[in-house]
Amino acid sequence: MKTLFRLILLPFLCVGWMASSGMAEPETIGVVQTVSGQSSLIRGERPIAVHSGLKLQENDILETGADGALGIVLRDDTLLSIGPDSRFVLDRFAFSPAEEKLGFAARLSRGTVMVVSGQIAKMAPESVQIETPRALLGIRGTRFAAKVNE
Repeated sequence: MKTLFRLILLPFLCVGWMASSGMAEPETIGVVQTVSGQSSLIRGERPIAVHSGLKLQENDILETGADGALGIVLRDDTLLSIGPDSRFVLDRFAFSPAEEKLGFAARLSRGTVMVVSGQIAKMAPESVQIETPRALLGIRGTRFAAKVNE
């Protein structure tokens, strides 16, 4: 009887331990609102199907095909439109105004992105950066577009 009890209880204890030891699911930083054409998301080493409503995390890599486009809303109300043949990496995102933790860093390796800045850029514009192969863009306004050719 004790063995059966241990076999039943052990999985619940392991789940509780994993949650309390920081192995909880990473924080959602935004969500995919619109998808058109071919696109993919790479999280770690694993590809994930992109669909409307998909929750995004730090270090997610978004890629669009020749006919692809994505519309994204981040937690601070930043709007991102990623155009065809693009590769966009969400490197870092922090939005905890009460703790004064604000920051957004991303990389555009190829393609196009249009950004309508959200609360982070209004509260701490120096903490928003988009990197391209040839430049580091700092946000000082509310809207911009960038294009990177291969």
